[in-house]
Amino acid sequence: MDLNFNKNEDHNKLLWSAVEQKLAKIKLGGGKKQLQKLRDQGKMTARERIHALIDPKRECIEIGGFAAHEMYDEYNGAPAAGVVVVLGYVQGRLCVIVANDASVKAGAWFPMAGKKNLRAQEIAMENRLPIIYLVDSAGVFLPMQDEIFPDKEHFGRIFRNNAKMSSMGITQIAAVMGSCVAGGAYLPIMSDESLIVDKTGSIFLAGSYLVKAAIGEDIDNETLGGATTHSEISGVTDYKMPDDSAALKKIRSLIDKLGKAEDAGFNRKASLPPKDNGEKLFGLLPAARNTPYDTYPIIEQLVDNGDYDEYKKGYGKTIITAYARIDGWAVGIVANQRKVMKSKKGEMQLGGVIYGDAADKATRFIANCNQKKIPLVFLQDVTGFMVGSQAEHAGIIKDGAKMVNAMANSVVPKFTVILGNSYGAGNYAMCGKAFDPRLIVAWPSAEMAVMGGAQAAKVLMQIESSALKKKGVEISEKEQAALFDQIKGRYDEQTKPEYGAARLWTDAIINPLDTRKWISMGIEAANNAPITERFNMGVLQV
Repeated sequence: MDLNFNKNEDHNKLLWSAVEQKLAKIKLGGGKKQLQKLRDQGKMTARERIHALIDPKRECIEIGGFAAHEMYDEYNGAPAAGVVVVLGYVQGRLCVIVANDASVKAGAWFPMAGKKNLRAQEIAMENRLPIIYLVDSAGVFLPMQDEIFPDKEHFGRIFRNNAKMSSMGITQIAAVMGSCVAGGAYLPIMSDESLIVDKTGSIFLAGSYLVKAAIGEDIDNETLGGATTHSEISGVTDYKMPDDSAALKKIRSLIDKLGKAEDAGFNRKASLPPKDNGEKLFGLLPAARNTPYDTYPIIEQLVDNGDYDEYKKGYGKTIITAYARIDGWAVGIVANQRKVMKSKKGEMQLGGVIYGDAADKATRFIANCNQKKIPLVFLQDVTGFMVGSQAEHAGIIKDGAKMVNAMANSVVPKFTVILGNSYGAGNYAMCGKAFDPRLIVAWPSAEMAVMGGAQAAKVLMQIESSALKKKGVEISEKEQAALFDQIKGRYDEQTKPEYGAARLWTDAIINPLDTRKWISMGIEAANNAPITERFNMGVLQV
């Protein structure tokens, strides 16, 4: 093992350790005191409810753990956006689970909470997975109501999705385990079946205080919308449960009786461990994002037995295309090659840059994977497409457009892993969030932006300097350097993986050693949704 490997390994493990520490704090929700307050009320916490619901000793993955990270500091924050979303097994069935965290502002819905719930529903709809709602929410966070209430992708979209999923035959089960008020009251009742916990669960369009103010009626919340009212008088709920534990057991029993899911028919064989059990991943990725490296060893640490069948190996070398298996599942890998190399014409090509021949190769490979019904895995470390007169005259825009067209119209499920850089049009071509990957995750080393921090800072500094000069303000070289550092620091903050994950540009920041698990569970989820469309790239400039 060389010294660079050890340095890289130390650097990348420290990055992951920092992410783990932040996640540990996020998982405390509103804090230990607030969590204990819920227990004193006879409730489980959101994460305790999920833990009791899912199958023991089975893998699960959390979606959007970093959602809203450092976004609502003026309101003392909203860890995980006040809602926990997990993809896990219930009675052997893969399900999406959404649990309001009442320790965070009584489970109130922040704008990112709405976006996160919509992402959970999107995953359930794309993969035709059962979805379980564990409801305990005070409703919309009123100070920010204008950012969550009226727009297309706001709170109301959740109920639209309830209706759409019902028509699609996707099972929805809701357990009201705390407050469920105002518009939020429709979510459990638009689900297929609903449970309510006695004494702690309540459902009403308006609470007792608002009822008094609106129509002058004196009534307590329990009589207005408690478990007995809705299980024995209104008929709104289907099951009255004595406590959280009993409600979760009932959900497990209901899921246990679901009919067999359809099968998309993706190819799977017995799983084999990757080369070196994947343990070298931390040392293979350079600490500096602008350092070239060979992507092939990383692929070997991710695929079964380190084996793959490379497609068009000698052509378009800045993208690697290969058939392989991950945890037994057949996959088509599209990966940026970060190594500097010679083209077929003997010219030097920059690593991480997409050239015309590479885009052409990727287009053909994506089409082949659709023809063969093989899920696609994109491994991103890309600075963008090649620029300059030679590239433009050779038709780089046309070649790039073909690649984007093929990727966007792909009907097989796509999964994206951001290893390092994810810049500009490269993010798009390599299946960024805008192009509907079933799951998209980032390693702690990931950076997402229109361009790198140094390049962006130079452009922004030139603009700012020009504006100052127009006002008659001359700045010295020292002031220019200080301005550059200030702009770059601000820009670099926005490229960090935590920044993107907070806004759900990615589903999670993951330990690189968990990459196989995320892809495998993602394909297993996708295998519940048979492909009903044909791959068609539409009109192309050839």
